[in-house]
Amino acid sequence: MHTLVGWHIETEFQEEGDRTRAVALVRLSDGTEIRGHGSCRRHRSDAPQLRVGEEVAGARALNDLAGQLMEKAEKELREDKTSATP
Repeated sequence: MHTLVGWHIETEFQEEGDRTRAVALVRLSDGTEIRGHGSCRRHRSDAPQLRVGEEVAGARALNDLAGQLMEKAEKELREDKTSATP
């Protein structure tokens, strides 16, 4: 088995008070860039642990990214079926 393409996902975090925001970016081989967004807010009774906020916000951003990739793939499959029909 050999690798056809490789994806590198960049994730950035922004901390503001009790809120953490994350953006995940992937550049696909067709030149498309897709960004997923996620955020979380620390409950006032929780201890301030930035790592936990990053993990939750990052997971949500990656989940958003995954959903967008699925939508793109489904759209391309529909378009392929339409163009193949005489």
